Amino acid sequence: MSIKEQLGKDILLTGWGHSRFGKLSDETLESLIVQVAGDAIAKSGVDAAQIDEIFLGQFNSGLIPLAFTSSLALQTDPALANVPATRVENACASGSAAFQQGVKSLLAGTARNVLVIGAEKMTHAPAELVGSALLGADYEMAGKESRAGFAGLFANVARNYASRYGDAGDIMGSIAAKNHRNGVANPYAQLRKDLGEDFCRTVSEKNPLVADPLRRTDCSPVSDGAAAVVLSLTSNHGAATDPVRLAGFGQANDFLPSQRRDPTAFEATRVSFERALGMAGVGLDELDFAEVHDCFTIAELIMYEVMGLTPPGKGRRAVDEGWVYRGGKLPINISGGLKAKGHPVGATGVSQHVISAMQLTGTAGEMQLGSPRRAAVQNMGGLGVANYVSVLEAV
Repeated sequence: MSIKEQLGKDILLTGWGHSRFGKLSDETLESLIVQVAGDAIAKSGVDAAQIDEIFLGQFNSGLIPLAFTSSLALQTDPALANVPATRVENACASGSAAFQQGVKSLLAGTARNVLVIGAEKMTHAPAELVGSALLGADYEMAGKESRAGFAGLFANVARNYASRYGDAGDIMGSIAAKNHRNGVANPYAQLRKDLGEDFCRTVSEKNPLVADPLRRTDCSPVSDGAAAVVLSLTSNHGAATDPVRLAGFGQANDFLPSQRRDPTAFEATRVSFERALGMAGVGLDELDFAEVHDCFTIAELIMYEVMGLTPPGKGRRAVDEGWVYRGGKLPINISGGLKAKGHPVGATGVSQHVISAMQLTGTAGEMQLGSPRRAAVQNMGGLGVANYVSVLEAV
């Protein structure tokens, strides 16, 4: 059962753009947005004048002084003058939130072509400002001082996981090593070095504890970057590649107070997977790969369990048996994930869709998996609070 069969319309990713992620001192938020938006429009086969609506995913939360950024995309082309543009924010899921708003605009019949952008500029800000900005996405810690920041929150998840299921430090190290190895092949990635399992599993001067038990290699970096995609109701003559179909999507939010959430269950994330797979009419065994939100390695480990790859507490089996590696039954984060690719907060969700579209059109270069036909994208905001999943298919 496809979106077209259920809702009467085909939703296609017809063109995309992606900047390099990392410390981009020579770029501004505006220049990043203009770069990726221009690339996405040019590759989509539509003219800028055919873009009916724009959605920009950006967290910001005081990271840059400019708090009103929705119209920056209009700088891309004079033909975008007067196009409706809206900034969308849902913490670290802002990019996927913007993506789903674009989808719903197409389904509502108010647009035929929508430009979706995710962008963030972070590395210029002092570490204390970045930490406090990100903690604005947590109910208990918003406005409070914390040396560990969001790493402290996910460290608490890791400690709860260890108490319930046994220590996962070694397997988190393996996940980090896997994603660093994958990131070497990604030209957009911030960290392109194969660090090896021994280094990632070991606390050392170069890999210190950030928040026990999370080491530096268990944490995604602070990043600048942007990505964009054009969503269309029909394929376009002159597009750079074949389109990619959105087969299903799901969103689920959990309660914001931590005492109302099981720290290792990520229940709303599970529901978002169920909704997306259910809309697409496929099971997990029909996916060829997935890009998931590994802001910290404990998050990726729990995603294996949440999506149903293993039962709760058994996520290490997916690593031990090679399921999530290149060549495994469900490769996870072939891009390097947030861990190696980087995590410019508002850009992440759109980046995940773009990287997956590249895989599904055979244009992923050294990252290419062969000829995958179907993928899942999972992006979350806060500690499993705002959750989005998309199922994408080759056409």
